[in-house]
Amino acid sequence: MAGEKHLDGRPEGDLDPEEQAAFREAVADVQPLRTNRVIPDQPAPEPVAASRQQETEQARLDLATGAADPVPEETGEEVFWCRDGLQAKVKRRLRAGHMPVEGAIDLHGMRVEEAREALGTFLHGALGRSWRCVRVVHGKGRGSPGGEGILRRKIQGWLSQRKEVLAFASCPARDGGNGAVYVLLSRRSLRS
Repeated sequence: MAGEKHLDGRPEGDLDPEEQAAFREAVADVQPLRTNRVIPDQPAPEPVAASRQQETEQARLDLATGAADPVPEETGEEVFWCRDGLQAKVKRRLRAGHMPVEGAIDLHGMRVEEAREALGTFLHGALGRSWRCVRVVHGKGRGSPGGEGILRRKIQGWLSQRKEVLAFASCPARDGGNGAVYVLLSRRSLRS
């Protein structure tokens, strides 16, 4: 085009006619882009670790046999559980909701097996991202028979069995109240 410059600064008209012909031949089939946005490649899905497969099988076995989950300490509606050795200051910050929440998952409304699998996948991803504190929404169970949340109780048991979970506590009302828990994760990967 008239007035355009070549990369070396010379106007296009100053180019050798053979160079122009070679260039036009090379780009003859090129179509202009319809957009200037770049569409990133989709990341490959994470491989399923053998421990996650074992976890899924254990979940199915627990469901089939009705194996009892350990029950965390409850005071009224509030839930709190932690491993031995956790500093009192960290416990207070977690219970008060003063730890930055880096991710969240909403499980309420799911079937028990779906929720356990989704929770395992979420925690696996959180560890991979080195997240320290996450929120797990399980719902309050008001629609459940007897008004007691099945997922609420199950999730507490599952969390207390996972090595990477250091503590969990009911959230303040602003983050779901008794229908959600903050989960404090280990800084080190404790995967088997």
